[in-house]
Amino acid sequence: MKTILVVDDESDVRDTVKMILEKRGYKVITAVDGDDCLNRLHEANPDLILLDIMMPGMPVKNVVEQIKNSKIAFMSVVRTSEAEKCDLLKQKNIVDFIQKPFDVDELIRRIRVILNE
Repeated sequence: MKTILVVDDESDVRDTVKMILEKRGYKVITAVDGDDCLNRLHEANPDLILLDIMMPGMPVKNVVEQIKNSKIAFMSVVRTSEAEKCDLLKQKNIVDFIQKPFDVDELIRRIRVILNE
């Protein structure tokens, strides 16, 4: 069973994504911000981290720098240009950029691609 860590400061997003992923057989852990994300990494080694790009607290850039062994897909409600996406995807561990709101089928398809399923 693959483990996914969902990090988002909005509880409705966390809960919805968790429900969607658990129904498809994934183990899901949630975190409310960057600090909580890093704490959860001590408890589990997720296969993928879905990380909101804009959260209060520790800057996401600092969070990403501390994640060593997990793939990361950014989630963002803010529209970004293709150039900005390409720049973000050059960072170590960053494997995708998912625009919110997302289509559920598209989210699952992208996760399966990332996890080689």
